[in-house]
Amino acid sequence: MLLFAVFVVIPSAKAQDKKVLKEDKPVLKDTIHIENEKLEYDIIIIDSGFSSWFNSYAKPRNYYSQSYLEARNIIWVTEWNIRARNPLQYKSSLYEMQIDYDQHTDYGYEVNYMLFNYLNYFQITNKTSLGGFAARI
Repeated sequence: MLLFAVFVVIPSAKAQDKKVLKEDKPVLKDTIHIENEKLEYDIIIIDSGFSSWFNSYAKPRNYYSQSYLEARNIIWVTEWNIRARNPLQYKSSLYEMQIDYDQHTDYGYEVNYMLFNYLNYFQITNKTSLGGFAARI
């Protein structure tokens, strides 16, 4: 059940002071903070079920190419943002805020990987489709 989810891609002023999610470690907390130190972008995911789902179902890092992840993220984020801007048409508790994702920015592999997995998780657990490509495990 989705209790509360926040997903943000934000510029970071002090990226070098923050911890980065490492490739070989499972996600153990309900609040996940991922960053791209070179570009200074962060992802913050707060969702009570995501870490468990991620550790059980997510494909390993580098299973998908970055371009594959970006192609899906662009479509899914666009639809997410449409829904977030239309709370009377879509369940406002699911789409509380827009995702700031610019398709012309290279966020790096880790940011795209976690965004892709969160959007997969979101669609599967909420039995919804954000269009384009079907979410799958």
